[in-house]
Amino acid sequence: MQDRTVTRVFDAQPTMEGAGVRLKRVFGFHDRPLLDPFLLLDHFGSANPQDYMAGFPWHPHRGIETVTYMLNGSVEHGDSMGNKGVIRSGDVQWMTAGSGIVHQEMPHACEGAMQGFQLWVNLPASHKMMAPRYRGIEASQVPAVTTPQGAHVKVVAGRLGEITGPATELIVPCTYFDVHLDRGASFAYELPANDTVFGYVFEGEAVFGSTSGKPVEAGRMVLLGHGDRVNVAAPHDPVDFLLISGRPLNEPIAWGGPIVMNTQEELATAFEEYRGGTFLKHARH
Repeated sequence: MQDRTVTRVFDAQPTMEGAGVRLKRVFGFHDRPLLDPFLLLDHFGSANPQDYMAGFPWHPHRGIETVTYMLNGSVEHGDSMGNKGVIRSGDVQWMTAGSGIVHQEMPHACEGAMQGFQLWVNLPASHKMMAPRYRGIEASQVPAVTTPQGAHVKVVAGRLGEITGPATELIVPCTYFDVHLDRGASFAYELPANDTVFGYVFEGEAVFGSTSGKPVEAGRMVLLGHGDRVNVAAPHDPVDFLLISGRPLNEPIAWGGPIVMNTQEELATAFEEYRGGTFLKHARH
């Protein structure tokens, strides 16, 4: 059994997206060769509603899946397939844009700090133009597991012991865990040796790889190297982090804003269709 070690540390960078939402970009466009099949991770959150109330008005996606996970607060959404509703604290939205979808995500003001994440997962060439689909997962559907080493894990996708997360039938096999460690606790997890694996700390600090490693503080992400086991410990302080893994696609990427294809020609076609009104290939339900 080979433990994965930290190969790179990323600092989340403040940025602005949508109609004026202040957030932290953990990784994105310039990091795509390293994170395959993942394209982007945003951490949004603020106690000031002015930082997020402008939201993300109607915009298109093609060729990717977006995964929105709310820690606290609520976001109202709607899309061109006729799906609509509110993503609340602990809920997950796993949306497959496929051949094309247009949607909006508009946060509501909330008590305390609104906080959540959006992850973009690339789709393989064989599924870029699949029919869009939407899956809303309520907090009560996300199983919580406590391991013998004292890790408290919310299993969104993937398998932990006998527990399987509710995000199933994924195009790209992924693991998505929200992990809490009390001080002195640890978490060990086995996974395929060639998967891309990263951990993002959003509260406290953790040690990845071995107990002699340097602690990773909140607002930092670690990319883990090859191996078949992840070890994380909280020797000094409690910690909350995301642990996410997926099978690389090893395909070319042509990326323009909210659309990700395999060639520049496909990308140009997508934008031409959007401008010309032929972007949506599947009728509203």
